Amino acid sequence: MSLEFLLKLGGVFLGVMARTLIPWLRKLKKGIAGRFHKKYVYATGAALAIGLILTLAIFPHLETGAGGPPSFEAYFKLFCLAFGFGFGWNGIVLEGSQWAEAYDDRRADKEAGRVL
Repeated sequence: MSLEFLLKLGGVFLGVMARTLIPWLRKLKKGIAGRFHKKYVYATGAALAIGLILTLAIFPHLETGAGGPPSFEAYFKLFCLAFGFGFGWNGIVLEGSQWAEAYDDRRADKEAGRVL
């Protein structure tokens, strides 16, 4: 494995983990966090897969522009972009799951005759 691939994988992974754990840790500090739900594990897996696939598709090869070997700055930019993809896709997947749950709750209420 190349350093470039490891930076992409590590960036996406850390972005997804940050988006998953930071809100839970904030709630834990306030004392309102319950147990860690399995839905977050599923969302994390989905976001990791989507983020990694898109990162590899959008950045198949590291372009340095100067024609020489990649500098630290080029590697840092690549890592930051991969981190952003992981963080963003995890946010989108979690938000989508919240919308789906709200839709299911409204549908169950409507079927039970409890229209809001």
